Amino acid sequence: MESDLLTRLRADLADAAYTVDRLQQLWGADADAALHRGDRVLALRTARAAGLEPVALLARLFRLHDTLTGPELAAAFPALGVEGARALGLVGEAGRALIDVGPLTAIDGAGAAEWWIVSDLDEQALGGALPPGHVLGVGGASLTLAGLQPTTPVGSVLDLGTGCGVQSLFAARRAARVVATDVSTRALELAGATFALSGVDTVELRHGDLYAPAAGERFDRIVSNPPFVITPRREGVPLYEYRDGGRVGDGIVEEVVRGARDHLVPGGTAHLLGNWEYRDDEDGLSRVTRWLEQAGLDGWVIERERQSPAEYAATWIRDGGTRAGTLEFERLVGEWLDDFADRGVVGVGFGYLVLRHPAPGTATLRRTEVVTSPRPDAAAGLGDTLLAGFAMHDRLAPLDDAALAELRCAVAGDVTEERHYWPGADGPTVIRLRQGGGLARQIEADAALAGFVGASDGGLTVGEIASALAHLLEVEEGALLAQLLPQVRELLVTGLLTLSE
Repeated sequence: MESDLLTRLRADLADAAYTVDRLQQLWGADADAALHRGDRVLALRTARAAGLEPVALLARLFRLHDTLTGPELAAAFPALGVEGARALGLVGEAGRALIDVGPLTAIDGAGAAEWWIVSDLDEQALGGALPPGHVLGVGGASLTLAGLQPTTPVGSVLDLGTGCGVQSLFAARRAARVVATDVSTRALELAGATFALSGVDTVELRHGDLYAPAAGERFDRIVSNPPFVITPRREGVPLYEYRDGGRVGDGIVEEVVRGARDHLVPGGTAHLLGNWEYRDDEDGLSRVTRWLEQAGLDGWVIERERQSPAEYAATWIRDGGTRAGTLEFERLVGEWLDDFADRGVVGVGFGYLVLRHPAPGTATLRRTEVVTSPRPDAAAGLGDTLLAGFAMHDRLAPLDDAALAELRCAVAGDVTEERHYWPGADGPTVIRLRQGGGLARQIEADAALAGFVGASDGGLTVGEIASALAHLLEVEEGALLAQLLPQVRELLVTGLLTLSE
């Protein structure tokens, strides 16, 4: 897109205060909640009532998919002009948006930022199924991966499969240099517009498949939401560039994992979303562990959800804009189920992967787990939490039980305790430790573990607390310490406990 026109468009967006907060103020909390449910009626009424106010006109055009008259378009784009808007491909002759320009707010350790994201219109705006070359905008997965990016500064980041450029915007806040790749030339064009509108000039765009555009290069960090959706390679099944990487099954996730070591500096990390197949002859998380071992990588893999073949098929067919209950929907479900059956797939897991190129001084960590507790905020510091877990694992790995017993621990500030009692009972029937941040873990605890955590204020060693608890609970001290030590290691790595120096 022409840089002078983008500069003028940026001025119009900024002058109108076309931001997330301003739009919420424009139509109010009720309309905003309705929009999240796919209902635009209340927001559209409010925006139309605002007349020629530029922010309302931009909201009608891009957020609410309304038709604007010539005078309304002129008021919406005073610097760019109607002809400029058409030259950029923003609007058609009928006065409707041809692409989406949406605001995004980021708040993290680097402060606050306001960006504008350029992407293709979604299925609601199109009124039907998406075209194969669709470039996806900001969604839940985008924000989850943004939260999986650590906020520590690094020299370089590789954004593998950048799409509309969201992850590169976050990466550019922490890195001196970002390389963003994509196999889609349209995605690169729209990502370039995203960077221009958002005032980001430290991202280099490269065209190609996966790691090919960065052959021979190493980075401090890799981030990627690869096009991992498992799509049948069958005639008549649409293939969407934004979600289908052209491999069979979970092959693209395996390829991204296996290639990460060759593109990371020692100690560098990769932060990915992905899914993995459960097959008749192999557990899904065991498959991922095998990839890590064969690639020589450390890894922490967290499964957030698991779906049956039927659930998975329905999810992604709806995602492409085909409505449930139609003959086309039923035909596509059949193709998906036949593909899964032919390959012995009995389920699909989805979640997060953090990989590390081992470096001197780090201890091997290959951890897989299922964590399904809901997180309060998908974009809040998960990357930092997991990197802290790697660092804690490295610190604890050389310590035997005697050395661990000499440490002093403190309960993390976001941990609370929940107790449930049967009516009239003297003691609790359930004790649960809850983590407010991180993965919002819920840990079932017995009286010993709950007592240990409650007493952990950094003043006494692990062994001293265990000794006191053994006396209080009238149990053998050595047995209690042996029970607590592995639990303490786990709570330290997962962030419910911290070390007091």
